[in-house]
Amino acid sequence: MLCMRSVLAGALVAAGILLMPLSVHAQKIGFALSEQDAFLSLLRDGVTEAAKATGASVQLEDAKGSKMVQLDQIRQLVAQRVDAIVVVPVDTEATRVITQMVSQARIPLVYVNRKPIDFEQLPPDVAVVASDEKVSGTLQTEEVCRLLKGRGQIVVLMGSLSNEAARTRTQDIEDVLARSACSGIRILDKRLGGWSRERARLIMFNLMASAAHTGKRIDAIVANNDEMALGAIEALKANRVWTPDFVVAGIDATPDALASMKAGELKVSVRQHAAGQGAGAVHTALRLIRKQSVPRFVDVPFELVTPSNLHKFLAQN
Repeated sequence: MLCMRSVLAGALVAAGILLMPLSVHAQKIGFALSEQDAFLSLLRDGVTEAAKATGASVQLEDAKGSKMVQLDQIRQLVAQRVDAIVVVPVDTEATRVITQMVSQARIPLVYVNRKPIDFEQLPPDVAVVASDEKVSGTLQTEEVCRLLKGRGQIVVLMGSLSNEAARTRTQDIEDVLARSACSGIRILDKRLGGWSRERARLIMFNLMASAAHTGKRIDAIVANNDEMALGAIEALKANRVWTPDFVVAGIDATPDALASMKAGELKVSVRQHAAGQGAGAVHTALRLIRKQSVPRFVDVPFELVTPSNLHKFLAQN
């Protein structure tokens, strides 16, 4: 089993980020986290591990999903004059306010995981460390199309639409299904699952009850993240309609998702390297503090995860 540090190092090299030596003077990084779900907890761990390795300290602020709380927390970090601020935004529509607030204070700012709405207008001391969402939903849906042989009816479970990732991943699904090879697949329903396993489970309970009443068939469930995909699997099992061939797809390749795939349940995921994004955000912040150049967008690549290559990802967790 690979250690976390070696896995992070590989991810950072792939993203074009050079590992940095220990700081002579410890830097204080304010970390404004939107919430702490399964994926973002891994990202948080990547931040803390990278900070420890470079001698920086991290002040964590958890907004618990509240846009207003997060704005207040960032104001407090600015008032404390931290050396840099790393943000996972609750609402990517609010990033204009965040960018203006932090940039006016001349504090380096790094957005991580979620691309801000003002990306094209970001000033030089602001960077984004994330994965290209046009790739995530595309890889996911291409594999679903292959498994369904280009025909069938699917349910789409969407994340929070205030998040750019949910909007893009959902559009990716529709774009792939518009291709001739996949045009025989129809979206039966789209529902907002808000990234939540429990909400997805309840949605699928209701949809299956409706399908049983109307005679509609569900061939696959395509979720914007693994948590919703796992909730859908729980609902299928509870309703006794689960079969080993049923196609459920998610995104993130969280440990729970990989365990589900190993058990023969989840058929598709797309690895978004949470810890790699967190580590990349710290190293990017330290470069900005030192006035070193960084790309505006630091890409931590997505990777398709299926039962055939699952062993590779299990070895990294």
